[in-house]
Amino acid sequence: MSLYIVPTPIGNLGDITRRAVEALERADFIIAEDSRYTLKLLSHLGLRKRIVSHYRPKEEEQAERIVAMLAAGEEGALVTDSGTPGISDPGSLLVRRAIAAGIEVVPLPGPTAFVPALVASGLDAGRFLFIGFPPRVAGERRRFLEEVSGLPYALVFYESPRRLAELLDDAAAVLGDREFALAKEISKKHERFVRSRLGEWRAACAGEALLGEMVLVVAGARGAARGDEAPQLRDLEDLFAFFQKRYGMGRNALKKVLMKRRDRGA
Repeated sequence: MSLYIVPTPIGNLGDITRRAVEALERADFIIAEDSRYTLKLLSHLGLRKRIVSHYRPKEEEQAERIVAMLAAGEEGALVTDSGTPGISDPGSLLVRRAIAAGIEVVPLPGPTAFVPALVASGLDAGRFLFIGFPPRVAGERRRFLEEVSGLPYALVFYESPRRLAELLDDAAAVLGDREFALAKEISKKHERFVRSRLGEWRAACAGEALLGEMVLVVAGARGAARGDEAPQLRDLEDLFAFFQKRYGMGRNALKKVLMKRRDRGA
């Protein structure tokens, strides 16, 4: 009894691995986020399999049923509509339940959208923070951006085309005029990268059809370089300009840090 975590192509069907095909062939049933997408993939591979649904918001009850099937000796293969299960898609709850029940979990490497977007962004990919989908509500999204604004890691987001403009506007306001790369339709026919600065995103994206899955990579906050001369800070504007240039921190993020220090009596 095993649960195979099987990444599926995010666009180009040629990206599926031989091990993934073998796992799908071996499985007694397929655990799918959306049976319509999975049926297309299985048809492409010439496979006919029993499909069990596993989608939000019914993960809890579905996971219980699936674990019982696995515990009875069947082998299952977990897939999502595209990419790696559990990465901004259903799967992590089922994996936890399977582990708790003593079921072997076998993860397969394979396609995911954020890795190719990150490595082709042109930004420092040595350290990064994968955020997935940011909060949808404007206030919550800005507060979240403020929390991560001082981190020296590249920030990697998934976002819907419908909310992309709001995210870019908020990122420019909170994070400052950092470099970014926007990857759309990774591995598909119309794959495209837009690389610019947050303050110029509208001009950079003018004429672009913002469709499909979007991956946004934003440069991390810059640290102070050794040997830099001491800044001349005459007023608050100089302070804001210094932190923007040196650390990539926007005005709102810096204000929040200063207010916290004041409240703590620092």
